[in-house]
Amino acid sequence: MHRTVFNEEHEAYRQSLRAFIEAEVVPEFDAWFAAGEVPREFYYKLAKLGSFGIEVPEEYGGAGISSHKYTAVETEEITRAGVSFGGSNVHVSLCLPYLLNLGTPEQKRRWLPGFVAGESMFAIAMTEPGTGSDLAGMRTTAKLSEDRSHYVLNGAKTFITGGVHADQVIVCARTASPIDTDRRFGISLLVVDTRSEGYSVGRKLDKLGLRVSDTAELAFQDVKVPVENLLGEENAGFYYLGQNLPQERLVIAYGAYAQAAAAVRLAKHYVQERKIFGQPLSSFQNTKFELAACQAEVDAAQAVADRALEAHDANELTAAEAASAKLFCTETAHRVIDRCLQLHGGYGFINEFPIARLYADNRVNRIYGGTSEVMKLIIAKDMGL
Repeated sequence: MHRTVFNEEHEAYRQSLRAFIEAEVVPEFDAWFAAGEVPREFYYKLAKLGSFGIEVPEEYGGAGISSHKYTAVETEEITRAGVSFGGSNVHVSLCLPYLLNLGTPEQKRRWLPGFVAGESMFAIAMTEPGTGSDLAGMRTTAKLSEDRSHYVLNGAKTFITGGVHADQVIVCARTASPIDTDRRFGISLLVVDTRSEGYSVGRKLDKLGLRVSDTAELAFQDVKVPVENLLGEENAGFYYLGQNLPQERLVIAYGAYAQAAAAVRLAKHYVQERKIFGQPLSSFQNTKFELAACQAEVDAAQAVADRALEAHDANELTAAEAASAKLFCTETAHRVIDRCLQLHGGYGFINEFPIARLYADNRVNRIYGGTSEVMKLIIAKDMGL
């Protein structure tokens, strides 16, 4: 079926991005995979390509395009090539909306030019050891100083994507205790300079998948954060997090669809080249049936992902719709990638083959951004159940 979600400008960006990946990423990716992160210098190359500034207003050095479709194109091309851009997706897809929607004019002037240039990489720190999806249970505190000039930040965060290379981190912390009628009250968002005294990066976590994405533990010991770095209103942070979750879940849904599509492409190529019992593996009926069933699931996931992307660009994507898209696309991708790995036989279990890395990378999609079980709760509530 003909796709209508992208236009000629999106496709032109796709071609330039594909050429960039082939020239700058593919030759280096095995080394990045072994190191468990992309080099910090790579982000300057992405910035030069224009990747960080597409949705940033022109007055701050960006292109001023209010659309997430270019990021979706990037997701498809990265996955197609079987590579990763490290923590850059968090920089653009998760952190930028907070800066654009909550930042004051002064904050935007201070942060966005460096954001666009790759000189100031952002990460966001929500999850804490022991809290998981229960963000309202966070214990990290930010107490206002007596002279009201700064907050004193204490606590710890974990599973922070981009945490190793980050220059600025949007930290969720308690600036007040929860109240009886609302345990989510009292959370605020603070932009923390990683050069601050008392700020430290702990372990770079050794993950099953997404090994090129630097994921770290962070610790704060009496870190002074200027009051000028408060994003939005004090104690309203949980509300802001809820506002941005639909986009985060759209990003995960779109990534999962792209992974499923890449898995079918990899499996198709493999079964056409692989010979067994003197015949191409692709000649067997079971192979054809398996890939045909996988392609049908990819087509369905693509339709769901594209529809959610269009709704997001029109500011019409609801929390329940985003949850539904994430649930469907991530569960579909899980089934498709598993079946495509099976067609690779023993080679599917070897990291030298992209399908093995894809299998490992895909597993977290049903966990982060809200587990599949949380997605079902959101959908059920929207159904009135």
